[in-house]
Amino acid sequence: MSVLLVIPARYASTRYPGKPLVPLRGATGEAKSLVRRSWEAAMAVAGVDRVVVATEDERICAHAMSFGAEVVMTSDLHRNGTERCAEVLDALGGYDLVVNLQGDAPLTPAWFVEDLVTGLGLVPDMQVATPVLRMDGAALAGFREDRRMGRVGGTTAVFGVDGRALYFSKEVIPYTGRDYVSGEVTPVFHHVGVYAYRPEALLSYGRWEPGPLETLEGLEQLRFLENGTPLLCVEVDSRGREFWELNNPSDSPKIEAMMATMGLA
Repeated sequence: MSVLLVIPARYASTRYPGKPLVPLRGATGEAKSLVRRSWEAAMAVAGVDRVVVATEDERICAHAMSFGAEVVMTSDLHRNGTERCAEVLDALGGYDLVVNLQGDAPLTPAWFVEDLVTGLGLVPDMQVATPVLRMDGAALAGFREDRRMGRVGGTTAVFGVDGRALYFSKEVIPYTGRDYVSGEVTPVFHHVGVYAYRPEALLSYGRWEPGPLETLEGLEQLRFLENGTPLLCVEVDSRGREFWELNNPSDSPKIEAMMATMGLA
């Protein structure tokens, strides 16, 4: 099975313009851009045949090529990373699976992606898959605090007994009616913003217009559900490692602290 991994890296972000070029300092104090750290995370994934950075911006292109990344220039009209991945697949073709490792998640462990690809491969009738991470009490409290403060933090996912996604939201779902202590297992799942697509599903996505739920939530994966394409949630194990995406400028110090704690250079 041939796997193409795409890192969408958009300069003209509404919430955080120029985000892919933001420097992040690791445990040694060395600063590397967000897109470089995401590329390094992608290169650590086993079983991937090709890794490309997909961008609409010449500055990101030049920077990515400077550290050895392959770059595919894409349209500046794409509304999200999945649309950008669809253009890359249309240009390159010839792959059994396409993985979207979003360029704002440099802390994504390699095994998240490896388990995702394996999970989708085990369910032939599923067209799309995404990882979910069960939260403990501390993580859930952090999500709730973000919502109380009006911050757009992580996304939560709910799914059926067969793993098929029921819904994704920037609100904390499901409602639990109680608090949990740090380390306590909760029934709430953090959606990890990585996707694996079969080619036919990805190319179909590029032809659909955003629906009302996608528009309200600002979550690209809801377009699949709104168009009747089931999406498989694959539970992954953190193995004690912290995970977070760079959603807002205030997330940079948090991610740098996590890298320092984990000893990531």
